[in-house]
Amino acid sequence: MAGSALPPVGVFALQGDVREHVAVLRELGADVREVRTPDQLADVGGLVLPGGESSVMDKLSRLFGLREPLRARIAAGMPVYGTCAGMIMLSDRVLDAIDGQLTLGGLDVTVRRNAFGNQLDSFETDLAIPALGDPAVHAVFIRAPVVVDAGVGVEVLSALDDGRIVAVEQGRLLATAFHPEVAGETRFHERFLAHVAAAENAAS
Repeated sequence: MAGSALPPVGVFALQGDVREHVAVLRELGADVREVRTPDQLADVGGLVLPGGESSVMDKLSRLFGLREPLRARIAAGMPVYGTCAGMIMLSDRVLDAIDGQLTLGGLDVTVRRNAFGNQLDSFETDLAIPALGDPAVHAVFIRAPVVVDAGVGVEVLSALDDGRIVAVEQGRLLATAFHPEVAGETRFHERFLAHVAAAENAAS
């Protein structure tokens, strides 16, 4: 992926594992910006929503005036990749949310927060993801959500052996319940950058 041909891409930087995503994207040659304000959001052609705490990300996005600009950009077709809490932020519906918790929406899915339990129930596994080819993806789950229902326009990229959905894509929105950025896995970020390139080409 020739990152120099892309517009800058952003990482939502108010909370979560920001540095890890920035490092992966820079390794892939992207011009990466940390996004904390609406003006910074306006300068990027795509955004990563990192893992963290979705309820805190929601509160901070409202406090810093990012919620509505983010919703508008997502509705307008900006490519976004959400991991773990980022998946929750992208979902249209959330089970086990805290009182008053909002999402940005865009993905026609229902997710369940903390579907595997607490931090002590974190685990790792290898997932076959046909859309990414071989080898299998080594997936790290940390207080992860799962998708319990996906709309007809949502492509399921991967599910666990018990059928619980952990990676989805809808248009230019991509989401995983796990953390590729902590496992040395770059193919989801490459896929995100391909969406950014496609959106840039469509606009030019």
